[in-house]
Amino acid sequence: MSSDVQTIVVGAGVIGLAIASNLAQAGHDVLIIESKHLFGSETSARNSEVIHAGIYYEKNSLKAQLCTRGKKLLYQYCEQHAVPFKRLEKIIVACSEQQVEELHGIRMRAQQNGVDDLQLLSETDIAQLEPAIKAKAGLLSPSTGIVDSHAFMLSLLGKAEQHGAMIAYNSFVQSITPTEEKFGVRVIIDDDATHISCENLINAAGHGACALAEATTGLASDCIPTPRFYKGNYFRLQDKTPVSRLIYPVPEPDGLGVHITIDMAGQSRFGPDVQPQDELNYHVDETRSAHFYNAIRRYWPAVKDDSLVPDYAGVRPKIEFNGKPYNDFIIQTQQTHNIKGLVNLFGIESPGLTASLAIAELVHHRLSC
Repeated sequence: MSSDVQTIVVGAGVIGLAIASNLAQAGHDVLIIESKHLFGSETSARNSEVIHAGIYYEKNSLKAQLCTRGKKLLYQYCEQHAVPFKRLEKIIVACSEQQVEELHGIRMRAQQNGVDDLQLLSETDIAQLEPAIKAKAGLLSPSTGIVDSHAFMLSLLGKAEQHGAMIAYNSFVQSITPTEEKFGVRVIIDDDATHISCENLINAAGHGACALAEATTGLASDCIPTPRFYKGNYFRLQDKTPVSRLIYPVPEPDGLGVHITIDMAGQSRFGPDVQPQDELNYHVDETRSAHFYNAIRRYWPAVKDDSLVPDYAGVRPKIEFNGKPYNDFIIQTQQTHNIKGLVNLFGIESPGLTASLAIAELVHHRLSC
């Protein structure tokens, strides 16, 4: 069997769905191809659902630009389409004099990224806002929030389908062959091979993006990063939530540290940590909670022993080039790899959820150029 469509989007996580929705509303004939039996079942379903402000990222990086733009678009989208969200605010807490100095650097970086609403907090300010938290100083981020990511993705899919897009589940893209005018795409569905041609191919396959790039004929090897998997474990608090805002420690070298997030139901969870993996593995090791208690007590001394239970884990789709970590998003188009109509998205980790609509906007723009 063979057929033709204008645009194929590989991957039905939040990034693929945002791109598919954007392009379908712009008039593209879109087919979404997803290897799982439902949308958004990996990275997009295994995160803290935080709407990030854009504080930490390098100046002029894609993460910085797309997070700040995406935050604005996401809040607007949620308000317009009745997607549940909450502007909870976030406090970044400093628990030592050295961390107090680091707070000033964080604030400066945020201002460079266009985040100009951060407020410095004293120890007294923090005690008034969040009595359970002990810290020497803090930064309040009023524009940080949370979103119901499943409802958001369901809305994106609905918008895409409303404008004619189709989705194929349990479908695996085996190979992509560019020709002069189109792409030949070999898709395996229930052990049967299907050949589809398209004008545009969007590789939003998340953890599978690097492998899909490897399966693309004619794509130069220096355009393809090496995937690296880092698991982040989350533990759920069995007791009453001690705070009304998200609480983050000053970032650690490998991540943002073990922080308190609150879900849409008001339940607290702690995480994530950083655990290198050789492959995708979502098992939460209960013994890792010992590290969590030590980290949490730096800013919430009253956390009780045995009050944390394993919740879930997510795996960050990080990437490397020539053995060196690459810490920004990559959105490759013809300008990079010289293949018309091909867009490869690599390393779309946090703040991917926040940036999703801005990423879709950028992909649409670059396809139109």
